Amino acid sequence: MHAIPTTHARPRVTRKHLFVLAALGVALAACNKEPAPDAAGTAAATTAAAAVAAPPPAVSEAVQAMSADQLRDAASAALREQRLYAPAGNNAMEYYLALRDKAPTDPAVASALTDLMPYALIATEQSIQREDFTEAQRLYALMEKTDYQAPALPRLKKTIADAQTALAARTEQDKVKAEQDTKTKADLEKQRVAQQAAAQQQAAQQLAAQQAQQDADRKATADREAAQQKAATQQAAAPAPAQQTASAPSAPARAAASAGGLKAVSTPAPRYPPEAARRQQSGEVQVEITVGTDGSVTSARVVDATPPRIFDREALAAVKRWKFEPLDAPVTTRRTINFRPGG
Repeated sequence: MHAIPTTHARPRVTRKHLFVLAALGVALAACNKEPAPDAAGTAAATTAAAAVAAPPPAVSEAVQAMSADQLRDAASAALREQRLYAPAGNNAMEYYLALRDKAPTDPAVASALTDLMPYALIATEQSIQREDFTEAQRLYALMEKTDYQAPALPRLKKTIADAQTALAARTEQDKVKAEQDTKTKADLEKQRVAQQAAAQQQAAQQLAAQQAQQDADRKATADREAAQQKAATQQAAAPAPAQQTASAPSAPARAAASAGGLKAVSTPAPRYPPEAARRQQSGEVQVEITVGTDGSVTSARVVDATPPRIFDREALAAVKRWKFEPLDAPVTTRRTINFRPGG
């Protein structure tokens, strides 16, 4: 390899120097060009439109405008700083290509470009793998300008085109899938809303039925209580019933028929308490009874008793066994039961 020409005041770059610098540059480029965690995704999302754009020129206008001496200095600095083929507009390969345009017969420049070609090839393939087609096309342009007959160029060109086509197809598939997912989500949301509305409607109907039943039950209860109150009022306005006299245990007593529509069927006399009989104690108990529609006494309570608590139990036990003719509605009335020893 020929030495790369430099200015008179600068050290000469030999083939050994170029090889070492190039090797270091490839190693760093391989590390630096690894995509960041989100770089590949960003490239995949944005290169569909950029892929069809025309690649930039291999050598920027700023580099082409430099003089031969400036290009030599810049190329040497780029090699020292390991900028072999990147970044665009400030790398050794562009400087040497521009210098070759100005000095086409300089063998050192041609040799330097030949040595840089393999590293540009590796970088191009890495850019294709990252789906960074803008960078891949820029590097391809550098290689094509360096040697348009290079054997690797047709393969690289086809690889770039195929990868761009695959990316475009995948992007379209992703778009279609995203649209389908959006539609599916919308359909599921509509279904959920419809099911929720149906469930609420069913719950509302059940609640309305429950409320209607409760209203009917309350009305029936109110009607029944009103009927009972009316019967009690009528009974209170009726003449006072005859008192019943209870005899000693050996003498049965009979209860008289009551007014207010009650017709007695069976009114057995109460049992005379033994202790009261021994003492020859008399008394009376006023009870309030409610007669059901079947004529039986459904409830009874002591209203007044003289003397208290002596004859209460026997009086309640007796009236609970009383029977009357059936009624249209329950009737509540009061009876006074007399207890007379030996009566």
